[in-house]
Amino acid sequence: MKKSAIALSCVSVFLFSCAAPKSITQPDSTTPLAQTVKPNELSTPYTLKTGGEISEHQKHLTVDKALLRFSFDFDKEILFGDTTLTLNASKPQSTFSVDLDTRFTLQDVWLNGERLPNDRYSNKYGELIVSSSSLVAFPATLRVVYSGHPRTPIRAPWDGGVMWEKTAEGQPWLATAVQGEGCDLFWPCIDQPFGEPNETELYITVPKPLVAATNGVLINTHDEGDNRTYHWQTKSVHNTYGIALNIAPYKQMTTQFTSIYGNTYPLTYYYLPEKEDKAKALFDELPEMITFFERMIGPYPFADEKVGIVQTPHLGMEHQTINAYGNQYRKDDGGYDWLMQHEFAHEWFGNQLTNDNWDHMWLHEGFGTYMQPLYAQYLHGNEAYFVKLNAQRKGLANAHPIVSNTLMSEEDVYEKGPAGDIYAKGAWVIHTLRGVMGDDAFFRSVTELVYGRTDPKPGNFKPIFANTQDFIDIVNKHSESNLDWFFDVYLFSAALPELTMTRHKDSVTFAWKTDNNLPFPMPLEVSINGKITELDMQTAFSLPVSQFDTVIADPNSKVLRYEQRYEDYKAWIKENSNTKKK
Repeated sequence: MKKSAIALSCVSVFLFSCAAPKSITQPDSTTPLAQTVKPNELSTPYTLKTGGEISEHQKHLTVDKALLRFSFDFDKEILFGDTTLTLNASKPQSTFSVDLDTRFTLQDVWLNGERLPNDRYSNKYGELIVSSSSLVAFPATLRVVYSGHPRTPIRAPWDGGVMWEKTAEGQPWLATAVQGEGCDLFWPCIDQPFGEPNETELYITVPKPLVAATNGVLINTHDEGDNRTYHWQTKSVHNTYGIALNIAPYKQMTTQFTSIYGNTYPLTYYYLPEKEDKAKALFDELPEMITFFERMIGPYPFADEKVGIVQTPHLGMEHQTINAYGNQYRKDDGGYDWLMQHEFAHEWFGNQLTNDNWDHMWLHEGFGTYMQPLYAQYLHGNEAYFVKLNAQRKGLANAHPIVSNTLMSEEDVYEKGPAGDIYAKGAWVIHTLRGVMGDDAFFRSVTELVYGRTDPKPGNFKPIFANTQDFIDIVNKHSESNLDWFFDVYLFSAALPELTMTRHKDSVTFAWKTDNNLPFPMPLEVSINGKITELDMQTAFSLPVSQFDTVIADPNSKVLRYEQRYEDYKAWIKENSNTKKK
């Protein structure tokens, strides 16, 4: 991620928009992506991308089940993996592939229970290609046994990999965070949104007294000598980057929560014992947060598993049913932990609803970021809402459209696309849309986006894939008029609409200005000496005023638009930052 493109987005905005640049050598246009790094030296560019261009060997594959077994040598920082994938396809094929970092040594590869000779598989550049002597009928099982030192992130979670940290007492503290680079950094997978396993089962063996916390439900533990194996199982589709390992001498807080829908499910926090009082205070925030999301959006999506939080050595990540938390128990001025609230928002926007192409990542991050001001409004009212929105507004870059309508990897989004704007600008687009539609139609549209229906109840929905056009179609269904013009300007154009206000001797004229003169009939409130008038703004509109009247456009900050004051502020921040460096 380019610092220069998003540095200003870091001001009071979700901090994941502020990642350090990734040290990836870009291939030239004539060199295949996978063939630019020598095997076993570094993770290849193929491995370090997630999503984007789809290999021909994977286009027709889906993953029914992932069975993952892990053990570790913590002294040497070695991961031992044994993965069995149940793959499916619409027709037999002789060659197919999954993804796995070349940092790992392959011990064995098995297809449908038969060990393959070495000449039947290859993992030269991070794509593990399996070739059979005959057509393979699906479903088929692929077992991969491997080991090695996985990629260590330079600055997790902005940089992905496996963290081998120590607690204050010197105990191992391992965590994974791989959203930016993908699941293949530590297990064989199809590193695409469509590669989500329908079911995942994990066996994690660790030395006692370490605890292994991960996704889904803890089925049982099994002791063998000095080791303990934790058996976990999911009951729904899980994001591939959301499969997470968390190992430490954790303590556990658990309670049963009854939702506004009447169903009961467990809340669990795995934490280090050094700050138990603060851990308890954080845990006590969860019931109110859950109630907020269920009232505003709909049922907690994974109630048949758990609400899970785990303390990590990195800031945080939206790992499904085991959200990573490393915010050091900092309080927000809204009276809650913003990091936990943001990550928890992704259970709805990212895990229940998943973009089908990283080009639509704003559906995860824009909504996830909007949930902080919305929660502040829910708790404290409009003032708290607008304080947070204004803080987010300061850093917009507006250099690229939020959505390009092309196939993109996550790296493309951050390095060649909108980067941090998918967070704060996305949140402001959502805020503006809410004002245009009204609360009833707006929240009905959001609920349908997330669940695929407007009447979700526990047990009547499953995780879904969606994209920006799906959301536009839903919005137009629930809106009183077609809002394509709204999305053309806010999502598919980079520049913000600009409002021109021209004062004359006895009138004031308002007009919208957009790139390429795109239609933009955005209604506009105008305050004249405190009295508010709404203009439909189908065309330029004039109002009678005297030279002594006080005129304020959009006095209630309903509309995202270009405002010079924010550009001046960003310029001042940049100048001040450069002065300090000298």
